[in-house]
Amino acid sequence: MKVLQLVTSPRPFFDQQVSALERRGVDCTVCAVPGAHSGDSGRSPADYVRYYPAIIDAIRSEDFDLVHANYGLVAPFALAQPTRPVVMTLWGSDLMSDKRWLRSISRVGARRSAATIVPSEPMSRELETEHELIPFGVDTATFQPIPQEDARERIGWESEDPIALFPYDRTRDVKDFERARRLVDAVEADLELRTVTGVDHDMMPYYMNASDALLVTSRRESGPMVVKEAAACRLPVISTDVGFVRETVADVSHCVVSDDDDRLRDGLESVATTRARSNGRAVVDGLGLESLGENLLGVYRRVLDRDEPSGTQAGVTHGV
Repeated sequence: MKVLQLVTSPRPFFDQQVSALERRGVDCTVCAVPGAHSGDSGRSPADYVRYYPAIIDAIRSEDFDLVHANYGLVAPFALAQPTRPVVMTLWGSDLMSDKRWLRSISRVGARRSAATIVPSEPMSRELETEHELIPFGVDTATFQPIPQEDARERIGWESEDPIALFPYDRTRDVKDFERARRLVDAVEADLELRTVTGVDHDMMPYYMNASDALLVTSRRESGPMVVKEAAACRLPVISTDVGFVRETVADVSHCVVSDDDDRLRDGLESVATTRARSNGRAVVDGLGLESLGENLLGVYRRVLDRDEPSGTQAGVTHGV
């Protein structure tokens, strides 16, 4: 089976998705939008103008069985090609965007694709179109518990104090670093706030295991995947109620999900005082990459068995 994977910008979880499919014999070709995307700055319209010809050239050069559109912005380009069925995965910041036009594009793409996938319960409740619920997978072989002393030595953290990890670029307004700093300053215990951004993804387990809490103060999130990765490392999560955070850590010990600053501060104070680890590993064990790959392959096979053209609505809403 050959699949053309369309994506705005590859993310680690997307790369892992492709690898999981390739381990199952799916030949994936990734076609990303030209240009560069960084932080809050997007691509230019000219970048998207160049995208469609690149897709057509790819389809003409190889005999793909279907096109998988990853993210709402690439849905119009996937559906514009007339010869291959389209599977669409919405990521969250498309369907749940504060931009009406992006929400509209995402919903139209979902209606017209042969199958639509969403990764979380909040998105499933938001999307009226028939769809499949397949959570993003976590690389549990990479993200796993490591002794804190070993992790701190690996990344050069010499402090022995508890640390709250802010896993984003502090200059991105939507991540609200100032709120994170206020919360940590309000904790009546020794607690350091440290940020990490731009490091190799394979290094993130060391930063998580070197920390005592993952602190997410975002105003809006499509996920975030970092919460599932933290759970796999048994790192307590203290987070605003965004994305799929609540459904991920609802049953995880020492985690707090709230939009109330007092509750978030109390959660930080508790982990700073006890240095406790969570039971998150047990929660994410069923969300591994192999399950993701198998579930996606099942969707591909059902679409191809139906042999329906791109642009038709199909699929059944259910959890996978």
